Amino acid sequence: MSGILESDDVAYPATLPAETVPEWVRCPGCTTMVYGKRWLRNLRCCPECGHHGALTAWERLNLLLDEGTLDLLPFSVAPADPLDFTDSKPYPRRLADARTRTGLPEAVVSAVGEIDGSPVVVACMDFRFLGGSLGSVVGEIITRTGEVALECRAPLLLVTASGGARMQEGALSLMQMAKTSAMLARLDEAGLLTVSLVTDPTFGGVAASFATLCDVTIAEPRARLGFAGRRVVEQTIKETLPANFQTAEFLLERGFIDFIAPRESHRTELGKLLRAARPRHPQPPTGDAERADEIVVRDPARLAHDDPHGVVRRARRISRPTTLDYAALLLEEFRELAGDRISGECPAVVGGLGRLHGRSVVLIGHQKGHDPAELARRNFGMPSPAGYRKAARLMRLAAKLGLPVITLIDTPGAFPGKQAEEQGQAIAIAENLKLMADLPVPVVAVVTGEGGSGGALALAVANRVLMWQDAIYSVISPEGCSAILWQDPAQAGRAAAALRLRSRDLLELGIVDGVLREPDGGVDADPTAAARRLALAIRSSLDDLDGLSGDKLRTDRHARFARYGAEYVTSAPYAGLAAERTAS
Repeated sequence: MSGILESDDVAYPATLPAETVPEWVRCPGCTTMVYGKRWLRNLRCCPECGHHGALTAWERLNLLLDEGTLDLLPFSVAPADPLDFTDSKPYPRRLADARTRTGLPEAVVSAVGEIDGSPVVVACMDFRFLGGSLGSVVGEIITRTGEVALECRAPLLLVTASGGARMQEGALSLMQMAKTSAMLARLDEAGLLTVSLVTDPTFGGVAASFATLCDVTIAEPRARLGFAGRRVVEQTIKETLPANFQTAEFLLERGFIDFIAPRESHRTELGKLLRAARPRHPQPPTGDAERADEIVVRDPARLAHDDPHGVVRRARRISRPTTLDYAALLLEEFRELAGDRISGECPAVVGGLGRLHGRSVVLIGHQKGHDPAELARRNFGMPSPAGYRKAARLMRLAAKLGLPVITLIDTPGAFPGKQAEEQGQAIAIAENLKLMADLPVPVVAVVTGEGGSGGALALAVANRVLMWQDAIYSVISPEGCSAILWQDPAQAGRAAAALRLRSRDLLELGIVDGVLREPDGGVDADPTAAARRLALAIRSSLDDLDGLSGDKLRTDRHARFARYGAEYVTSAPYAGLAAERTAS
């Protein structure tokens, strides 16, 4: 590591300066005049239009960290002018002017502290210092801040505000993108949560490195994030861009950030994330009236011979609880995360972090809806490739943090559209099957409604697979089967019986490990009781898997799926054949 921070030339102040504000402030968003003290009380956000004004690094740290917990990291910064650069004024003079104007040695301030009681290490950029540009000192401080997180085994929070790489340092500035990215890779290896809080603006080399490489990316409303600025893009492509181009809202729709959080909610949202990302043991049982062994049926003979077509109709009822319904009822402090970071945000798959009976988990599931508008918006629970890639991203996060994965399955199948095929639907499903087979953490899957074909299996390669009594799981829908084999959609009832898609049939076939008894009238008649039963069943499965190593969990999963069809094939004597081929 370079010695650029070793000098005592300029040090960060030991205490945070008091906040100052003019008597009146003109909102940059709507030009409304706001009384200065009101502007400050409102965290520099306009009470009329919601515009989020710029905060200094000091203000940001005061806002985020719990009172009395903030300790600045004691970096001392030496002057850096590696190229002897001069434009309209020498680079050292620009640095000196920025230091005088801001009271900072450089464009980033780092600290350790707590957010809602959870330890965290923070590097916070300040746009006032040469546009928050990424120079050698900034890259070094951010990298060293990450190393402090590694040493403390604490999550890392990066707050960004930057115009990009610092031109006055040439290629040395460019190298900071790679250096900071490598630091984040080391935190990935160590299993430490990394969070990026994007503020306006975040562009260039910062956007193309540490700002977008964290596990979770949060943005303030209307914050801009991109590689090339709007003016550069318009001049290059000779087109007029949409008004919301590169804003947080624009990026959320396209799958590049997890969520947008107004400034007043940052500490609360970050606190939830930090708590959920810490592996925790479950809380002791609370004396529930029902026990898991009373709820989960493992003997098919204990289940009724229901009419298969009637079960199909019940599984598809629009009133059945969705994944988000269960998340609200099952989990403490659930925080939904969005985006696949590649091609988009699929509303038919939802997921995020939360705690089940105190145990931190990652929940992923299909999402339908309870009315025609939501069903249409959620694509009737049929995922696009972006949905499966979002699920894969969350599963990789679970593996990194050592958290169990819970999946809730309720889909007619993967979306069979032109765009889905253009974006690699089959590949996205296949990648999920492979990824889930090799996850080093416990995986519990529950079919809560429809389990349709490979679109369902892509979330169901699990150590334990359960289903509700009135759920179904099949290679194809009864309507599709009857249309293909009988050339008559009216034969759907006959096809449903032939496919053996009921919970009783699937328990007999060994496809599922247990069937959950539904409350009287079905899960939609009493969603609260259903969620309580579901929580107990999932907890029981996770308790069974507790203490198993990653290798054992993988082996268990591989063995589970290897047994399907094994009895129909007899192996040839491979050893003799190999010897014969070698001799020849």
